[in-house]
Amino acid sequence: MSSRRLREAAIRMGAGVCWHLPDPFCITRLLGRSCSLRCVVFHHIAALPTPFTAGIRVTVSPRTFENALQFLTGHYAPVSLDDVLTNRGGRGLPSRPVLLTFDDAYASVAKIAGPLCRQYGVPAVFFVNAAFVNNRRMAPDNLVCYVAELAGMDVVNSAIRAVPGREDAAYHNLADVFGVFFPTLSLNERDIFLDALCRLAGINDSQLAKDANLYLTDVQLRGLKSYGFEIGNHTYSHTHCRSLSHREVAAEIETNKAELEAFSGARVRSFSQPYGSSKDLTGAVAECLRRSGHEAVFLSESVANDTRADPFRLDRVSTCAESDEALFFELEVLPRLRVRRNQLYRDARPIRPADLRSGVSNCQ
Repeated sequence: MSSRRLREAAIRMGAGVCWHLPDPFCITRLLGRSCSLRCVVFHHIAALPTPFTAGIRVTVSPRTFENALQFLTGHYAPVSLDDVLTNRGGRGLPSRPVLLTFDDAYASVAKIAGPLCRQYGVPAVFFVNAAFVNNRRMAPDNLVCYVAELAGMDVVNSAIRAVPGREDAAYHNLADVFGVFFPTLSLNERDIFLDALCRLAGINDSQLAKDANLYLTDVQLRGLKSYGFEIGNHTYSHTHCRSLSHREVAAEIETNKAELEAFSGARVRSFSQPYGSSKDLTGAVAECLRRSGHEAVFLSESVANDTRADPFRLDRVSTCAESDEALFFELEVLPRLRVRRNQLYRDARPIRPADLRSGVSNCQ
């Protein structure tokens, strides 16, 4: 059995044990950090993965999603972004608050997720990339998945080697493409890669986007807003930000905000970092977000938010959990364990001269 399967089996076993303990919510407090706002992120709601999503963990079935809504409304108090911004630091929020979010602007959120959220009375924030609204072009992740499924990793690697300085690159799976290759790219380098990918696979990007019909239209976007849902910023073209110049950061954030506000007719005041890593929340990104009027920033590192959580650094749990016990484990147990892990790592880290100069040490 592979290490991944062993880990999944251990998590399933742990989830079953924890959920069936007497008062599991009380017992999780023994793990440490007082967990305040829980934030959950979903992506694509569909019966089965398609060639555009095979290889990335973004698809949840309608039945699984509705079960998740039943669990969240039964054991938590769903809150809106307005509630979170009005009650900063968790003060004034109900007991066990949860905020529901969606990334990547799949059309399924308007067709399936939105109506179900309305049925269960659950507010939500939909984070959108304006570049893909009305299916004008393919999102990079979906395009790479499609080519890998259609033509194989050899074609993906050939396109990677078209990027200057990557002539010897070779990746064995999509996890490495998205986790190792993508974060290092400038926007220009990513464009070179995507152009080569389309050329080598014989794909017309705009025609494929129209045929796939994967993403929200402007009409659907306005519909979500008219039903009281919040529209948020997810960068213009769904990119990592750590390797971008100040000008590129401004273009990705400010252009997206302006287009989404024009589409929806409402102010955009929150931002979700594509891929969810704190490494992409650079000083330039934070400065641009504040300057452009954003009030909340969301990551997806599945770490518990405490009562003092900075609204510019709210963490979320990305889940495809298929059972109540698995969802409980992902929301209550694993985020607290990750906090403990991060604390232990920080405490064990050697003190550097830079830490001493800045008044930071590993002493508590």
